[in-house]
Amino acid sequence: MSDGAAALADRFFAAIERGDLAEVEACYHPDATIWHNFDRAEQSVADNLTVLRGVCTVLANRRYDVVRRIVTDDGFVQQHVLRGDAPGGELALEAMMYVQVDDGRIRRLEEYLDTGQLAALRPPR
Repeated sequence: MSDGAAALADRFFAAIERGDLAEVEACYHPDATIWHNFDRAEQSVADNLTVLRGVCTVLANRRYDVVRRIVTDDGFVQQHVLRGDAPGGELALEAMMYVQVDDGRIRRLEEYLDTGQLAALRPPR
């Protein structure tokens, strides 16, 4: 799975950088779940795409600086910094993801981040 998981990770994050949500959706298994540490709620693919659409709208020049990626038996773990130009200034969001891959697509994505880092996404007062 190592080559496949790494290629899927590259494809998934490049699609987010481009704002290509159709490609992001194609990376997800149809019944994938997305979980975040800050609310402990599971999202559907459709709900996650709604969030990503909003992020793509307000965050220009998106890019992921990958700190490390470890391919596992069932997917990959990635530590990265999401950077971009936001209404409140430059965003530098440090995050970690554990991603389970099934049949070449993301089955489950668990994202760990500090929501305090999201302040730049809001316009200044």
